[in-house]
Amino acid sequence: MRIRRDDFERLVGRALDDLPAEFARLMENVAVVVEDEPNDELLREMGMDPERDDLLGLYQGVPLPARDTFYSALPDRIVIYRGPICRASRTRAEAIQEIRDTVVHELGHHFGFEEEDLPY
Repeated sequence: MRIRRDDFERLVGRALDDLPAEFARLMENVAVVVEDEPNDELLREMGMDPERDDLLGLYQGVPLPARDTFYSALPDRIVIYRGPICRASRTRAEAIQEIRDTVVHELGHHFGFEEEDLPY
């Protein structure tokens, strides 16, 4: 499945727009960006095999529950990877669902959930 980058970015924006208001309000100091692919070094750092494993998204930052009242830092960053999501999807509908699931998954990390606590 191929999706042009500008179209993919719009789908990520739509997934963010569709978040419940109570979650959207809590998204302070978070940048959500689209990249085409994770680099091999990042995958290896995460214990993944660049030849076999795909990373759909990544949260980089300090989860909300770990912040104190004096927290001040660069924005947290959520990266949504276009290439792996497109490869994991056979249809546009599957890609849209995967984008939404990935956005929600990475936001779960921002809200302090560990990998095993997330639904997908």
